[in-house]
Amino acid sequence: MSDNKGSAYGTPASDTSFRRNYDLDEYAQKAKVRESAEREEAKARYEAKMAGKKYYKPMTGDETHTRARREIIDLEANVGKTTLVPAGAGQGKRGRSAGFYCSACDLTFKDNMQWVEHINSMQHLRNVGETGEVKKATAEDVHRRIAEVWERLQEQKKATTTTLKERLELREEEATKEREARRMKRQEELAKKKAEKEAAEKVKVEYGDDVRIEGEHDEDDMMAAMGITGFGTSKKK
Repeated sequence: MSDNKGSAYGTPASDTSFRRNYDLDEYAQKAKVRESAEREEAKARYEAKMAGKKYYKPMTGDETHTRARREIIDLEANVGKTTLVPAGAGQGKRGRSAGFYCSACDLTFKDNMQWVEHINSMQHLRNVGETGEVKKATAEDVHRRIAEVWERLQEQKKATTTTLKERLELREEEATKEREARRMKRQEELAKKKAEKEAAEKVKVEYGDDVRIEGEHDEDDMMAAMGITGFGTSKKK
């Protein structure tokens, strides 16, 4: 037997050959770049504080314009849920703890008012890649927005639409109700006219033909007031 120990692939092996080898020079360079960026940020924060201004993350040129929020802020998503947080995480806003956590800014807020104010702040907008400035809308943008809203309304209407059979049954039910309402109205009108006619006939039967019915002898009264006795002919027979 050979005394040379090796791996199954014919390469030399040792007790620690399975471990990952790190490039120390590469990680040292990364640490140097990170420390340089941290120093520059600390200097910028100090200068902004001395000038009485608030520090914001410098823009890289890849940011987009701020747009109106299209999704609804769900403030009740974590109601009734259990969240595991690190020990001692309840001190301050930095880091993740119980409450509304912003992963872009690594901050936690205890109430919804602070959370809404934060997501509308310049600090949050810069961290999510927005400039904080709103793009001026053109006529084409307005028309496109109107078309999007109209399509969304049509989709919502389609979602609530029932099947064809159910729609036909609903329409038939509405038509039946309309016919019944018209029939009841006609019956009421006929009953009213019949009652008025019966009342007039009853008056004539009880008091004879000399009883004056309202509006019945208006033409004769007008002729008598004008001295006209009739429209007879003056031609001699």
